[in-house]
Amino acid sequence: MKLNDAVFGVLLLLLGAAVLAAIQGYPKIPGQPVGPALFPGLIAAGLCICGVLLVAKGLRHRAEQHWLVWDDWVRSPRHVLAFVVLIGSILFYILAADKLGFLLTAAIILAALFLVLRVRPLGAITIAIVASLLVHFAFYKLLRVPLPWGMLQGVAW
Repeated sequence: MKLNDAVFGVLLLLLGAAVLAAIQGYPKIPGQPVGPALFPGLIAAGLCICGVLLVAKGLRHRAEQHWLVWDDWVRSPRHVLAFVVLIGSILFYILAADKLGFLLTAAIILAALFLVLRVRPLGAITIAIVASLLVHFAFYKLLRVPLPWGMLQGVAW
């Protein structure tokens, strides 16, 4: 799917404006010329500038470039199913991670994604379990990111 640059430009403008609106409430630091809003404000201003440039480019080339052009994969049921499973897996993680825990949720999601991408079932399940354990180890033990335990709350690692 290809979108006209003006569409992305409007999205960047909206994102930049939202960040600029959000940082207005950041506290000022007495005696400091800069505060916590400086860097987010600079990034938001950059997003707005890029958004304006993309809108201008998209409007200039609107005769050559349609607002929306679908790619060939949209006509393939297999690829559409993979896209639906991907979006569903994100929603599943949001809804189930606290109850099931990261390890179980990640393993289920990875197995579903591997299966929809036609990986052999035994390989898909094995890789999903091993990858979930490795990611959990990297984030929970090494980076100290608090991942939800869910049903595995009493299990000590």
